[in-house]
Amino acid sequence: MKMTYYGQSCVLFDFDGTRVLLDPFVTYNPLASAIKVADIKADYIFLSHGHQDHVADMLTIQQQSQATVATIVETAGWVRKQGVPDDKVIEFNLGGTLQLPFGKVKMVYAMHTNSTPDGNYGGFPVGYVFFIGDKTIYFAGDTALTMEMKLLARFNLDYALLPIGGHYTMDAEDAVLAADFINCKEIIGIHYDSFPPITIDKAETKVLFQAAGLNLQLPAIAETISL
Repeated sequence: MKMTYYGQSCVLFDFDGTRVLLDPFVTYNPLASAIKVADIKADYIFLSHGHQDHVADMLTIQQQSQATVATIVETAGWVRKQGVPDDKVIEFNLGGTLQLPFGKVKMVYAMHTNSTPDGNYGGFPVGYVFFIGDKTIYFAGDTALTMEMKLLARFNLDYALLPIGGHYTMDAEDAVLAADFINCKEIIGIHYDSFPPITIDKAETKVLFQAAGLNLQLPAIAETISL
């Protein structure tokens, strides 16, 4: 099982040959200028919400890969309006669980806002828990620290992808608390450094997590890590 980081909150999981992409935003990320969107292939695309920095490259990658796009009902409506066929869209809602060929995916709570790039209401922002073989991975999406995270501790998470940039989401200090709430020691940072309001001091952030007994990974853009 592998994960490639494309910057911001865009990650590509390789689940034993099934490629699962989350929140595709590459073209307009100044830190990802070396990445060619044409080279990104996915079997599934999951969207945490409809903000531009999470969906900008959805259609391009969907069309070149014929990927299935999964997201909350209202954001799924926007996906269809972009021209993605009905049979390539999975709409579901908070608390819902998908049984897919590569594993199980549960949609969970996130505290944020959600509109689509056309300015319409996008439904609730969400996170996802992936159950892949004996591994469980939490993708938090854009979220503030919330007590609902404590409900995730029951899943015995192996990895958690948490936003750490602050300003629009929780910051590193809140992410340390979130790691405690979800009872997960292996953290992968997302949603940081792409723009000035969310720039972090990486060394200082790693010390903060280490002091809390947590292992924080901050992969370089285009870096692939094993999970």
